[in-house]
Amino acid sequence: MQSIKDIHQPIERKERILQFGEGNFLRAFVDWMIDILNEKTDFNGNVVLVQPLDRGLSDMINDQKGLYTTVLRGVQNGKTVEEYRTINSVSRCLNPYKAEDRSEYLKLAESEDLRFIVSNTTEAGIAYHSGDKLEDEMQVSFPAKVCSFLYKRYQAFAGDASKGLIIIPCELIDKNGDNLKRIVKQYAQEWKLEDAFLLWLDEACDFCNSLVDRIVPGYPRAEAEALCTKLGYQDNLLDSAEIFHLWVIECHKNFHEDELPFNKAALNVVWTDDMSFYRTRKVRILNGAHTMSVLAAYQAGLNTVQDCIADKALLYPFMHSGIFEEIIPSMDGSKQELEAYAADVLERFENPYNPHQLLSISLNSVSKFKTRDLPSLLGYYEKQGKLPKRLVFSLSALISFYEGTEYEGAALKGTRGKETYLIQDDSEVLSFFADLYKMGGTAEQKADRLAKAVLSNQKWWAQDLSAVPGLTDAVKANLQSIWSVGMTEALKAL
Repeated sequence: MQSIKDIHQPIERKERILQFGEGNFLRAFVDWMIDILNEKTDFNGNVVLVQPLDRGLSDMINDQKGLYTTVLRGVQNGKTVEEYRTINSVSRCLNPYKAEDRSEYLKLAESEDLRFIVSNTTEAGIAYHSGDKLEDEMQVSFPAKVCSFLYKRYQAFAGDASKGLIIIPCELIDKNGDNLKRIVKQYAQEWKLEDAFLLWLDEACDFCNSLVDRIVPGYPRAEAEALCTKLGYQDNLLDSAEIFHLWVIECHKNFHEDELPFNKAALNVVWTDDMSFYRTRKVRILNGAHTMSVLAAYQAGLNTVQDCIADKALLYPFMHSGIFEEIIPSMDGSKQELEAYAADVLERFENPYNPHQLLSISLNSVSKFKTRDLPSLLGYYEKQGKLPKRLVFSLSALISFYEGTEYEGAALKGTRGKETYLIQDDSEVLSFFADLYKMGGTAEQKADRLAKAVLSNQKWWAQDLSAVPGLTDAVKANLQSIWSVGMTEALKAL
């Protein structure tokens, strides 16, 4: 079979974007968008990828001349949709740990065409690393790399304010742009760079915060051969993703829609000076629906999010009502906009091409509940003057899910019928539950002990939840129901 590079030809354009990260997500998100931008607007720019670690995909990407295929599949308006696109927006991928590529990488700092930096170096990437030096051939931390690169650009253009860059990180941490800039400036001060460079960072560059939203499974290993046969060429960089996409970009200076005209290309990109609504919406609805549902669903015998959507008699109504009757009423903002987003989320959960295992979502559920669902539970109580019964039940299901006294490695062993499953969380959380369950007792005694201990754990919740009127009694009643009639019947009783 011929290679993709034998069928399609790369298109030479100005290299306007420097991208730290060559992995599946950015290639199916940012580079996919830039490809559409080139097709539908006069953007006319390519992306140079930079491999942030010494091992990566650079050789494979360059072997295919930057070409690859995105495979987008999902459910829209109740119908299964598939879209295939040959991405032609990547000019090359540099590995700066190789001398010849490092030279090319540094030349980009002097490029008149370069205007943007994007990145996805994992959540741990935007962090300070002690010991990085300006004179290092390649610094360890991503912020140190950015500081060094920007300083070289500052020097190359003698501090020309028109040569500043727009930096849009995609790492999944709150205020990613602000945090990146803070650490870049920390290195600049540590390296004793001139004050004029710090001023140039502030006035000539714009570090934007961003929120990315697309599920990207990546290389479809099990289907790769069949997909290549369908496409008619070999592509070792197939990149699968869902249809839905959203990029929210928060700017401190000007919006950059004129330079990145995503909206003219009908892409779902929001430019804003405050992204808090969008971040809260995603965390409370998409992530919150997961955490609210998966632990009860798993104990009821289901295994994937798709199973939950398919269970129209029990789990789907639980999830749907929890979102529309409890989570959304707890939030501020446009009800219409929140409900439209929630409808999209439920369609995304239904995607048959991205089976999402409940046990994988169960990881670190205590901290997830605090971030994703507790604000909705408390917000609902504050606004409505009563407890949201599904969110309260989900907290009870969390306590029940964590029932285990034996360890397997760094995890507790729980049981579901004749099966065992691993409960994975911080060791302190696991030992807390194990110690409580070792005490034994009747279902009523266990429910009373667990409800009081968990709700009053201020280290977990940053407050004493047992002080919320009626919450302890409600959790106790749910636990007794779960342990006496089983999770399925307890859910039905709601």
